[in-house]
This record gives sequence, C-alpha cells and structure tokens, in this order.
Amino acid sequence: MVSRVIPVDPFDLVIFGGTGDLARRKILPGLFRRYCAGQMPPESRIIGAARSDFDDADYQEFVAEAIREFGGGRACEDGTLEAFLERLSYVPVDARGEAGWTELAALISGSTLVRAFYFSVGPSLFGDLAERLHQHGMADEHCRIVVEKPFGRDLKTAEALNATLAEHFDESQIYRIDHYLGKETVQNLMAVRFGNLLFEPLWNSQYVDHIQITVAESVGVGGRGEYYDKSGAMRDMVQNHLMQLLCLIAMEPPSKFDPGAVRDEKLKVIRALDPVEPHHIVRGQYSASDDGPGYRDAVGDPRSTTESFVAMKVGISNWRWAGTPFYLRTGKRMVDRCSEITVVFKARNHSIFDEVQGQHRNVLTIRLQPNEGITLGVTIKEPGPGGMRLIDVPLDMSFAEALGEDGGDPPDAYERLIMDVIRGNQTLFMRGDEVEAAWAWTDPIIEGWNKRGDVPKPYDSASTGPGDSDQMLARDGRTWRPVSP
Repeated sequence: MVSRVIPVDPFDLVIFGGTGDLARRKILPGLFRRYCAGQMPPESRIIGAARSDFDDADYQEFVAEAIREFGGGRACEDGTLEAFLERLSYVPVDARGEAGWTELAALISGSTLVRAFYFSVGPSLFGDLAERLHQHGMADEHCRIVVEKPFGRDLKTAEALNATLAEHFDESQIYRIDHYLGKETVQNLMAVRFGNLLFEPLWNSQYVDHIQITVAESVGVGGRGEYYDKSGAMRDMVQNHLMQLLCLIAMEPPSKFDPGAVRDEKLKVIRALDPVEPHHIVRGQYSASDDGPGYRDAVGDPRSTTESFVAMKVGISNWRWAGTPFYLRTGKRMVDRCSEITVVFKARNHSIFDEVQGQHRNVLTIRLQPNEGITLGVTIKEPGPGGMRLIDVPLDMSFAEALGEDGGDPPDAYERLIMDVIRGNQTLFMRGDEVEAAWAWTDPIIEGWNKRGDVPKPYDSASTGPGDSDQMLARDGRTWRPVSP
C-alpha cells in the first residue's frame, strides 16, 4: 500500500537555532525526507538562523552532514541531496541583539508564501524572538510560530510564557509542539476509538478494568544531565508526553475532527483529573551498573533528589471514567525502550468454562515505539483434543506489515507536525489553556513531595524501576505489563 502524499502550499520556514542539536537530528533530516517524498513545492525555502558565523555554503554543508548521519538511509548519490540543499539559506542572528535581523527581513520581505518561524531554542529566548520579528516587520497575522518544550517549569512560568507570546501573536498562530502527538500510532488511536463501532461502546468504566501508559527508556540522562536534574521525569515526561497520551485515551468524542473541538475535549480531561495521593506516587533514581554511571554521577551531584523514574495511579472524575484507575509510568535506564498504552478490559461476570483455567481478559495494546502497531488479545480454544482449554492470543497489526513496505518509511513525527504547521492545522498541537491546566495539576504533586522531603527510591539499571512501583499495583490486585519492544 503506497501512502498518499498530500501537497502543501509553498512556504518559507525560518529555523531559529538552525545549527542546534534538534535541528541537526530531527528538523532538517525530516524536511529532507519530505522533499524526497515530493511534498515540498519548488518555491519553498528553508532559512537557518543562529549565532554561528556561517554563510550559505557553510550551512548547506552542515545540513548535508546532518542528513547523511540522521536522514534515515536515503540515497544521496542521485543529486537529490544537492537539489534540496539549493533551497537552504543562512543568516547569522543574535536573538537578544540587533545583529542579522535586517538581513533576515530583507531575505523574506515581499514574499507571499506561507511563513513559519520555528523556535528551536530555549524558552528564555521566545520573547526576544517574538519581539524582534514584529519589530522588523516579519510577523503579520498570517505567519505561524512553532515553540518547543519545555513550555515553562510550573504554572507561573507557563502563564508568563503564554502572556509573552500573546503580546505578539494570536493563539491561532502559536504551535506548541509535542512530538509524541505526531507519531503514527497516536493518531491511529483516535481512528481506532472514533472510527470503529467495536470499541467506543466499551470505552468506559463499565467495561474497562484499568489503563496503563508506559514510556520506558533504556538510556540514561547522557549529555542532558544539567538540564534534566533541574527538571526530572515529572516535568520532562509526565506533564507533557504522558499527559497528552492520557488525554487522547480518555477524552470524549469531539463533535468533529477539528482542532478546536479536539483540544476542547483534551482540556476537559485534564480539568477532571483527581489530585494524586502520596501513596499513589513512586519516584526512583537509577543506580550505577557495568553499562554506565548512576544518575547522581551522570548529573554530577552526589546528593541529587531529582527523579529519573515516576509511577503513579491517577483517577478521572467524570461519568465515563469514575472508578477506573490510570497507571502512568516513565523512567530512564530501564530494561528496554518501550512506549505503549494498554487498555485492560474487565473479566466476564460469569464464565461457562472451568474456573481453574483462570480469568481471561481482553487487552488492547497500542505500541508507540518501537515497532508501532496495535494488538488486541482475545481468548480462544487451544488447538488439539483434551477438552476445552482456553488460551489468549493476539490479533496483531504491525503497521509496517499491514500497510506494506512499498510505500517507504512512514513519516517521522517531526515531519508530520511541520507539514501540519504549513497547512495551518493545530489539531496535534497544545493550546495555551491546555498547557496551563496540565501545570495546575502537576504543581501540587511536586510541591507535595518537596514538602514531605521525599527521596527517590534507588533502582537497578536495566530493570523495570523501583519495587515500590510493583507494590503500588499489587495493592490493587494488578500487575504492570512487561516492558518489552
């Protein structure tokens, strides 16, 4: 099955932080893949802007090296790469000064193309960039800006950032990016829920026993130690990535697949979240192993109390989910890399089969990474003679297998989201009130463990986290799903 490439209008995309790590690893290789797929109109331009003292040729070589390293194996010997590089320009710009802004304005002045500015920089520079874009006449009511997380570190700073951007841009022009929402499986979650009569009647507390959301990483903090130790798993992962997955799995059907309608329903979920009790939270820090240093060594602070692991039990006070627990778990240096959502349905009220065979439940698993796909566990008779022996087997849809390989690799999350920015589609981006509501729920949790002086529990590297996390579910008579690819 060959995937359809939907064209976009010609555009000018300015990447502030155009020589940074995110641009090198994700943004620029993703744009190259969209070019190879035929989705970039001939008039489109990509303009890098950063403090590096590059000219166009220097930047094109920088981008070429990034594509060779992170471009996903695309062939470059047929002239495709050279043709793509011709679309690239570069302007040295000082975000907090005046250097380079006149040159950048001259480069894009008079253009009638879709105009987007990607703020691939720290949040402290958002206000400076927004102010200078308006000061130099580059930001009108038709342009768009893309801002990366972290969008604040608490409610107060998130409100301040929103206010800063609102001074220069309307909410309809602001695209707060969370790359998890660009994953194929995340979008398929909405298709599975709202496009199939099979699931929606069962998607409530009457039929669902509990839901698990796991985002496990096998790597440690690496070179992000200084940033991560000021953030921790709660701010870095739960407040945004896991919160977004929770919203999509729990929200009510929107009136239509429209950015405003979808984001309205997500906001309702966040506002319905119950406060989390202290005994429903487990924090952890990974220890040293033969494969690498422990967390405290990695961040250079032998007394750090920042968590690299969080597990929690969450409730939602609305008619659909009252009484159904949501278990969230994320951590670094775990046994494997795995991101998935698991919906565990309730056991039958009455079984006509021999109860010694145990209870069998239907389990729907949505795998985000690796090996994106959806699996539904069903109960069947074990083949062969000897009576009615029941076993659970998966109905497995791996996207790579089900949709065929001849359409090429599926777009990376950043590719899809950048193209949505060009189209002006905000469905998969966070709205300002949504970000603030998430922080309003998160802040009391962090404040609570700070006041109590809670210290993260140590856990072995290449494990599933602290044992207290397993005990939290065991108290409810449940167990975590295995962390496996």
